[in-house]
Amino acid sequence: METRTNELDTAHGPMPLYEARPDGEARGAVVVIQEAFGVNTYIEDVTRRFAAEGYHAVAPHMFHRSGGGTVPYADFAKVVPHYEHLDDDGILVDVDATLEYLHRAGWDGARIGIVGFCFGGRVTFLVASRRELGAAVGFYGGGIVTARFPKFPPLVDEAAQLRTPWLGLFGDRDKSIPVEDVEQLRDALKSAPVPAEVVRYPEAAHGFHCDQRDAYDESAAQDGWNRALAWFEAHMAVAT
Repeated sequence: METRTNELDTAHGPMPLYEARPDGEARGAVVVIQEAFGVNTYIEDVTRRFAAEGYHAVAPHMFHRSGGGTVPYADFAKVVPHYEHLDDDGILVDVDATLEYLHRAGWDGARIGIVGFCFGGRVTFLVASRRELGAAVGFYGGGIVTARFPKFPPLVDEAAQLRTPWLGLFGDRDKSIPVEDVEQLRDALKSAPVPAEVVRYPEAAHGFHCDQRDAYDESAAQDGWNRALAWFEAHMAVAT
């Protein structure tokens, strides 16, 4: 496996991009979207995990406008200054620059998937409604139904115009995403013109996939990971 950090040009300035390429020929490409805490060692590890599954995986550093870096899990207050420099238009600028990088590497949209966690879970829904890719998976994406920050409005009304098949994974014990919101999202997705699903884990809390957080739930994390891989397999034009 080859890993490195590149620097991409975006309309909002240079952006670091963590990259992991599998040994041998890749079967597809995956964009990994960070949590609210930046492209930390966990996100880098997830990127390598996708490379180990045969994907050309990349993780854009979306906090590049505010100086970059990461935030400790125990200090969410330090996330807010980064959010002050980011909105949905900026998110799409970063994603588009990342997609263009993958296009230049030989991947068309049908062979690109996107996955995100926490903040990144919402990003996958935003991208799925505005861009046409092979598949999208969001782990506990907050703010899709009820806005949590003014710069990130709710997106649930865009369910009827999804352009990319989307899978959402949520924990019932997530105090930041009420079960009622998850079920409202499920109902809204019935109008989606592409495949869309919601999965709930009764015993899981927010961050259940991250093995660096107290909320890590091995059972839900493994099931969610397997479902993500299966979703990409089912909806992306991947090499077998």
